[in-house]
Amino acid sequence: RGELDLALRLDEDLLRASRQRNDTAGLVLGHLSSGRTQFFAGRFALSQSHLEKALALYDSVSHHALVRQAGFHPQLISRAVLGNVLFCLGYPDQALAQSSVAIVEARRLAHPPSIASSLALGARLLSLGENSAALGEWADQLLTVTTEQGLPHWRSQGTIFRGWVKVRNGDIAEGISLLRSGS
Repeated sequence: RGELDLALRLDEDLLRASRQRNDTAGLVLGHLSSGRTQFFAGRFALSQSHLEKALALYDSVSHHALVRQAGFHPQLISRAVLGNVLFCLGYPDQALAQSSVAIVEARRLAHPPSIASSLALGARLLSLGENSAALGEWADQLLTVTTEQGLPHWRSQGTIFRGWVKVRNGDIAEGISLLRSGS
């Protein structure tokens, strides 16, 4: 709902409680959440700092239960959001590298929600640039995995990105139709 001040307070509460309990899993989730919230607030340097802390703290062995509990791989989402942050900070090559690593790793782990979210975050990144072909590929892959796995939230984002590619390529009517049907 855009209540970023409330979200930031809740993120700080989670981080404070996790520090008091020496709970690294809570710290991973707290830094990831803070990183996302700071990104949406336009505080890219703070976002980067939180996301890098989440990545540094994450351990695939000791935090494997987080995937089941959270429904996604915190490491992959941290990396994918970091890609968007790096783009906003003026590092497009590093941004694409982070996003690509997240997608490749999500596929390797064969975790559909993480594949979908990594592709959606990567497509968001590509939608800001000039590479319509790559955006179209990632949007198609996103639509495929979300249709197969029944993930309507991410499927709507794939439809929107597919529409954006159509508009960029000059098929305005079809693109606008897809943009509307995805929202």
